[in-house]
Amino acid sequence: MCTFDKDKGARRLMKKGLTLILVGHINFILGAIVHGNVLRHISQPSEHITTEYTMANIISVTSGLLSILTGVIAILVSRNLPMLKLQVGLLVCSFFNALMSAACSVGLLVAVGLTIAHNGQLLMRGCNETEVPANARSAVGSQCPFDNTKIYDTALALWISSVLLAMVEVGLSVWCFSVGLTLRGLAPCGNHYIKEQLEEGALSNRNRAGAGFPTQGQILIERQNTDV
Repeated sequence: MCTFDKDKGARRLMKKGLTLILVGHINFILGAIVHGNVLRHISQPSEHITTEYTMANIISVTSGLLSILTGVIAILVSRNLPMLKLQVGLLVCSFFNALMSAACSVGLLVAVGLTIAHNGQLLMRGCNETEVPANARSAVGSQCPFDNTKIYDTALALWISSVLLAMVEVGLSVWCFSVGLTLRGLAPCGNHYIKEQLEEGALSNRNRAGAGFPTQGQILIERQNTDV
């Protein structure tokens, strides 16, 4: 995890950031679908819903949004490696995102376990039946305001998919966190050689700009204008 190359590491960090954004969007969408197709139905008409389902869905949506933010910061860091504020932002966001994604995985696994252990009874709280069917796949008449034969499979499919995505988020966030440690020269991934190189490069650019010399970015722009 603590391997960051100054030459190829920036490109790898950008790819990890793009992957985090993609995974975060998918996880956020899955959380919204769970709320719209599962939790909304089982909370009506009695308005009773298990706390585990609610918390797991909230954490899942929050994890998706935080993954998107972490991915954006990772991309910005890949384009501006010496910038201190971005390095600190990457450390903080990736750390909290790893914790949130891990909590998301645990919460969703609890939701899946409760659903399977109780044969889907907790998914049937929206029905008007006085006695909840023992199995969510059993046929229920018009007293149930939704199709109970599909809600069981739908809930498990969405939750298991979110668990897998959350695990991917954990891995990517931990990698980004190790990159932040490396860039700052902090243990256990401290690479002071890379940190010194980045600081020397940033100082050199400032000195060149202060002395009236063109920076590397200005040189590239001038070359592009010359080619045109």
